[in-house]
Amino acid sequence: MKKLALMPMLAALTLAGCATPETRLRNGLNDAGLSAPMSACMAERMVDRLSLLQLRRLSALGSLKERRLADLSLDQFLHKVRALKDAEILAVTTSSAAVCAFR
Repeated sequence: MKKLALMPMLAALTLAGCATPETRLRNGLNDAGLSAPMSACMAERMVDRLSLLQLRRLSALGSLKERRLADLSLDQFLHKVRALKDAEILAVTTSSAAVCAFR
């Protein structure tokens, strides 16, 4: 009987460990230095416009957090995105940043 009671808890813990691509991207953008609201807005728009590989590449920008500035400017962030040398990532990121800046 106790085993049955543990099953829902185990399932919930398992699901909690599975981050969606949007969550990973949002966290990566935030770790790269963008504000939490800007990261959330951009991730929501970008997740439907880029491939999983492109999303992973963008999320990896968060690995630069040891050099993170208190408030990374959008220009500085877009400079990092340009370094990925992917025109589609740059276009989607730039348009998402523009839309989210005015929300």
